Amino acid sequence: MSRKLGWFLAGGLLVALLLAGVVSNFASSSPDGLDATAREGCTFNAEGEITGGHCIAQEEGEHQMSDSPLADYGIRGVGNSFLSTFLAGTAGVLITFGVGAGLFWMARRRDKSEA
Repeated sequence: MSRKLGWFLAGGLLVALLLAGVVSNFASSSPDGLDATAREGCTFNAEGEITGGHCIAQEEGEHQMSDSPLADYGIRGVGNSFLSTFLAGTAGVLITFGVGAGLFWMARRRDKSEA
């Protein structure tokens, strides 16, 4: 691997870690486009529970992975929400980078002298 490619990958990994670990803590808690569309036609109380009307959101169920350690963009058992989101984002980036690096390593072209 060339020196420039190594620095490029290290810089990209650092940027991804900063975005996932730090900047993600400042994301809006308002519903995104899909959630907002699914909630159209219903009325909600102060806690965000449906109180009337008819909308797609009334049909939603619990996610199959809702009891997993990394559910809801955090780590279960960590009391500090900033730290929980930071750790979950960092873990996600590192796991994704590791899997990607492993796949590229397995699929790389090898010189005929290595084979």
